[in-house]
Amino acid sequence: MTAVPHPLLVSDEVQQALADGTGVVALESTLIAHGLPRGQNLSVARELEAIVRKAGAVPATIAVVDGQPRVGLDPEALERIATDEEVAKLSIRDLGVAAALGRTGATTVASTAHLAALAGIGVFATGGLGGVHREARDSWDESADLSALAGTPMAVVCAGVKSVLDVAATLERLESLGVPVLGFRTEAFPGFYLHSSKEPLDWRIDTAEDVVAVMDHMTGLGLDDRAVVVANPIPQDEQLDPTMHDRVLHSGLALLQSRRIRGKQVTPFLLDHFHTATGGESLRVNIRVVERNAALAADIAVARATSRRA
Repeated sequence: MTAVPHPLLVSDEVQQALADGTGVVALESTLIAHGLPRGQNLSVARELEAIVRKAGAVPATIAVVDGQPRVGLDPEALERIATDEEVAKLSIRDLGVAAALGRTGATTVASTAHLAALAGIGVFATGGLGGVHREARDSWDESADLSALAGTPMAVVCAGVKSVLDVAATLERLESLGVPVLGFRTEAFPGFYLHSSKEPLDWRIDTAEDVVAVMDHMTGLGLDDRAVVVANPIPQDEQLDPTMHDRVLHSGLALLQSRRIRGKQVTPFLLDHFHTATGGESLRVNIRVVERNAALAADIAVARATSRRA
């Protein structure tokens, strides 16, 4: 096993931004290593960082490289995460093990948020959150993302949870965990591939400054030990065709039953089924979702930095 290194290696660019009070946006690496096809994933990763920079913030893509948790990847590390087939998928429970064994891994929403918070970053952009799985009453299958959000001070910009999950149950769990969910210019929880899941939300906000105000008031009320979820829907004219979505979802769920697929294999199987059955349309929507979320997260990070300088 490797010797215990410094807990985090924060890039010079991110360190300088944090010291200067410049907005910083954390970006997960599981999307790069496991969520997008090889050959396309690296270009998307670079584009997300470019989107954040264009808005005036600094991107901090997070991963573990040879056992070292890194906040802000240099081009070589980013390419390695995108191209090395041995890159593991690391949730919070895996971070200590991967560090001890010197492994390289991509971080999930939960582990990205945890490491970002350790570095002092308060805004995080992802695609969709993990959540409560269908038939969780029997399987007890629930993403570690939810409990991580309950204990991580972070604004997390997402497009809801993927429709392969139990959306209503996920919202109930977030409520039970005391995690506020803010609809960005919407009164309904987004459906990731779809503009709306048709699940209503209690709170709507309309600007990046609104998000910052919520975060500031949560701090003042002693509630800054948890995340704020900013649910950012894809526009209706960019969503996956709803009829196609429902057909593919139902066929995918039927395949799960017939093939007896369970546990952590469920979501990857269904997402791959979506990609194949929609002729790549779900991938187009997925990429557009993360691009829009990165842009909004950058706006929030800039607004937060401006507010703190005022």
